[in-house]
Amino acid sequence: MNALVSTSTLEMPALRWRQHALYLWSAAFVAGNLALPQLTHLATNGGRMLLPIYLFTLLGAACFGWRVGVLTALASPLLNHLLFAMPAAAALPPILVKSVLIAVLAPVLLRSVKVLPLALAAIILGYQALGALFELAYTQSASAALQDLTLGWPGMLVQFAVGWSVLAFVAKHRNTAAE
Repeated sequence: MNALVSTSTLEMPALRWRQHALYLWSAAFVAGNLALPQLTHLATNGGRMLLPIYLFTLLGAACFGWRVGVLTALASPLLNHLLFAMPAAAALPPILVKSVLIAVLAPVLLRSVKVLPLALAAIILGYQALGALFELAYTQSASAALQDLTLGWPGMLVQFAVGWSVLAFVAKHRNTAAE
């Protein structure tokens, strides 16, 4: 598999609101965003360090477009909060903003940045930078705004590595199926 996959090989039609597949894929990515945080919270600071609630949002938006991304971005933190009281209510606005930023940035940057690892890095750094600005304005706390960068860098690396692996796999198999 070519490590520097072109993002043009990932292009697939974004799912539309009237397509059942939109809701099925969104539900699958939400389920991933419900299960993964529960696993990471078994470790001390696992959620804060690994940022698990963003991974499936990234994958959903990258594979199926902003609509799947936004549904996943909104439903995942809210359902996690309602079902498991994690994240805490006070943390929901910054998490929701960062999640929606991923949903919007992923399709745009994957279309405009032609090399997959560069596009993923831009998505992750973009949602973190813009999300940190929102969090700074919302909490008036620089330490809260920078927590994902100082404590959550392993999670960003995981998002990058897993995102790259999954999307390269999808691109390879989409190309194989098209031939």
